[in-house]
Amino acid sequence: MLEVQVFDKNGVLEKPVSVSEDGFGGTVHKALLRDAVLMYEANLRDCIASSKTRSEVSGGGRKPWAQKHTGRARAGTIRSPLWKGGGIIFGPRPRDYRYTMPRKAKKVALYSAILGKLKENEVMLIEELVFERPSTKKMITLIRSLGIQGSCLLVMQDKDEMVWKSTQNIYDMRLKLSSQLCAYDVVKYQHIVMTVEAFEWLKKK
Repeated sequence: MLEVQVFDKNGVLEKPVSVSEDGFGGTVHKALLRDAVLMYEANLRDCIASSKTRSEVSGGGRKPWAQKHTGRARAGTIRSPLWKGGGIIFGPRPRDYRYTMPRKAKKVALYSAILGKLKENEVMLIEELVFERPSTKKMITLIRSLGIQGSCLLVMQDKDEMVWKSTQNIYDMRLKLSSQLCAYDVVKYQHIVMTVEAFEWLKKK
């Protein structure tokens, strides 16, 4: 059994709750988790590097000089890759690095990531998160009261516009819904703060 700290809406520590490892798969599948992280990082790549081939560079409409009797090597076009300003041989071209994993594999990777965070005591629960109006200062005060130093991922069950706006100006902090959570998000951030409602929903799933 693992113990998770629970805080009230003001950041005051309450009685910790016990969580069974079996509720999150029981085992951290490190190889599968690594594959999932590599997949998400590959899907984020935006490869737009591009070079022009000899068919794409400008010029080269006529033969530079006669084929014979000039004493120079034969040349048919200034687009030749051998010439300065000519086309590029085997240069970079835009490509798509995206690929996917089976849905069940991504789910197992997510729960492995959460279980790993639970074992490292990097998951905290908060009973409820309600802001009457957007307040970055209030959010920072709450995070500091939880004793968090470093990056933080806030996980909620339902979208709350006030809470979302309160996190936008905080460096190294992101808000995600439990239904949108993936293994890459959990691994990327050092601390995970979940509402009790979101945590229970993830256990049931």
